[in-house]
Amino acid sequence: MAMTYYSLSYSLQWLPFLIPTLILSCCVSAAQFNVPRLGPLSRGILRNPEPAAVSESFYKDLKTFFYAQTLDHFNYRPESYKTFRQRYVMNFKHWGGAKAGAPIFAYLGAEAPLDGDLVNIGFVNDNAARFNALLIYIEHRYYGKSIPFGSTKVALKNASTLGYFNSAQAIADYAAVLMHVKKRLHAQNSPVIVIGGSYGGMLASWFRLKYPHIALGALASSAPILYFDEIAPEIGYYSIVTKDFREASESCYRTIRRSWSEIDRIASKPNGLSILSKRFKTCAHLESSFELKDYLDSIYAEAAQYNEPPTYPVTVVCKGINGASKRTDTLGRIFHGLVAIAGKRSCYDTKEFNYPTETYLGWRWQKCSEMVLPIGHATNDTMFQPEPFNLNRFIKECNSLYSVSPRPHWVTTYYGGRDIKLILHRFASNIIFSNGLRDPYSSGGVLENISDTLVAVYTRHGSHCLDILPSQKSDPQWLVMQRKMEVEIIKGWMDKYYTDLANRR
Repeated sequence: MAMTYYSLSYSLQWLPFLIPTLILSCCVSAAQFNVPRLGPLSRGILRNPEPAAVSESFYKDLKTFFYAQTLDHFNYRPESYKTFRQRYVMNFKHWGGAKAGAPIFAYLGAEAPLDGDLVNIGFVNDNAARFNALLIYIEHRYYGKSIPFGSTKVALKNASTLGYFNSAQAIADYAAVLMHVKKRLHAQNSPVIVIGGSYGGMLASWFRLKYPHIALGALASSAPILYFDEIAPEIGYYSIVTKDFREASESCYRTIRRSWSEIDRIASKPNGLSILSKRFKTCAHLESSFELKDYLDSIYAEAAQYNEPPTYPVTVVCKGINGASKRTDTLGRIFHGLVAIAGKRSCYDTKEFNYPTETYLGWRWQKCSEMVLPIGHATNDTMFQPEPFNLNRFIKECNSLYSVSPRPHWVTTYYGGRDIKLILHRFASNIIFSNGLRDPYSSGGVLENISDTLVAVYTRHGSHCLDILPSQKSDPQWLVMQRKMEVEIIKGWMDKYYTDLANRR
């Protein structure tokens, strides 16, 4: 992956099993699969073109290992004992050593290969020297080089092989790797802090709840653990997208809001789709007005979700829309916004967000099994046309793809989520739930302290996972303070742990 991670292209090795998937996908409604994907880094129009700037020595400090991971942690059938090679990467540069009981910062990989995270998840590397910490990055099963069954083609073949692909297996993987590393390094007294962002942030919080004997604490960045089973409002995500745009520019918000009906009006004309294709310079002829609307929807959602300083993509889009000449009509303004955020291109690929990349295919399975995030445009209160999330239709679509049904209630059954303030303060501890309120997924995040050690750290202007990205000289003070607060909380956990350890001795 490495530098090609942010590209929408995929290698030829994927083609043998992507072709049937593409054929099947064309027969399935796209509407219910338009749930914005999670992930610490943008991978669409805004995709991070380059990794964070690091010294050449950084890569020399990284050492790659493979652990013989158990396929199935929860059954005792013969096939459960099969193993696969799970990749993890370690950086010993700043570690104070096992004798000193120096800590371990464990980054929990999510729905993507690990490579991009090694340099773009800056929180662990930025704070390693201060804590004398060993860094370990663990790749999520079924992504990158951590593929069961010997090949991606076999692993993603059908529900029989995909059945081992879920969050419970993933955090059990992390537990096994961490126990293996601690034993190998004789580091039984080294406290572990797990760190993750987005879906990985959910995994980090759930790991602390399920494996408190392994992880002293967790930093869960932009983790929408309440966006399941109707705990958070369905409209929450797109309400914040709308709020972000409206705060940036009222006229921009109004232009976007009225553009959808204008697209439908043009599309209904004879040769209307050809007109739209020409006006938006699409790379292929539009097959429906939904295709264009879905594309623009994804752009606006991504701009809001990753609305990072110093560029602030929402502002970029709105400057493009508002900067058009006074005679420019609504769709002309929308196109100017597209050009502003995507750059001048010979054509614009409306399928850009839906190509069957490794992450797209993996996350689609995860959505169709347990990660059922009921996100939709439920009312007219947003700048989008109403498009409620329809669970029955979603289940039917997943059945068409995999011949299995999603389990929309499983996450809350297995990890909890309801009455979180009432329940978690009784038994849970040492989790930081960090959020930026400009992130649409913060609508499903924990935004209030639950106890003295289950804390919510958020900033009004922050975006998705911004706090765990590399620090920059240009960072605004509110972001500097958010990270500082997180570091101080983790230090407090460490101090108490070392005091308890000394008293035991």
